[in-house]
Amino acid sequence: KLVLLNIWATWCTPCREEMPALDRLQGRLGGPGFEIVALSIDQQGPDAARKFFDDVGIKALQLYIDPSAQAAFKLGVVGLPATLLIDRAGREIGRHLGPAKWDAPEIVADLRRMVDGPQQ
Repeated sequence: KLVLLNIWATWCTPCREEMPALDRLQGRLGGPGFEIVALSIDQQGPDAARKFFDDVGIKALQLYIDPSAQAAFKLGVVGLPATLLIDRAGREIGRHLGPAKWDAPEIVADLRRMVDGPQQ
């Protein structure tokens, strides 16, 4: 499946602004061909991340946590939020640093074309 990997933290203000749009995008496109993986790099544990999800009204996203923050280091993430687009073969095909309006019509349309396009 096509994966949009979003690396975030509870203390990241732009992450708080961006997360509801990611949640709406997952609600629209999530399924067998597409998933958003929202990976928290918080070291405070799952309770802090769950509270963040509750505070910003997240309903469609699953919670993933890397308390070691090694994923961010190994992927060369230099700031938060960072979002990587990963194709069906596991290759990074896009990267965006900073917040984005992930549920904007043009982004949804582009991602839908990729999800519905030829399966590799």
